[in-house]
Amino acid sequence: MSVLDFVREGQALVARDVDGELLAEITFPETETGEWDVDHTFVSPRLRGQGVADRLVRALLELARSEGKCLIATCPYVRVWSERHPETADIWTSKADAQE
Repeated sequence: MSVLDFVREGQALVARDVDGELLAEITFPETETGEWDVDHTFVSPRLRGQGVADRLVRALLELARSEGKCLIATCPYVRVWSERHPETADIWTSKADAQE
């Protein structure tokens, strides 16, 4: 099956192959103020260039909206992604400007 299924594992969305190997991951620890800090994305080298990271971010946005959460983009990929998708600006509380 070419579509990856993302599953929530704690404060992460992950996709694994049939052997349990991590194929893709986005992590979002909750801050003291209740936002999710999107701090890391990973895509296996064998899946890079196929839009998997984009799908991870979109899946996380859907999850965050369903749980009424706002996001902070500290992962460099996610920061750029959020800037390229201004239609999602309502969910981002910060672009982590302090990281620059």
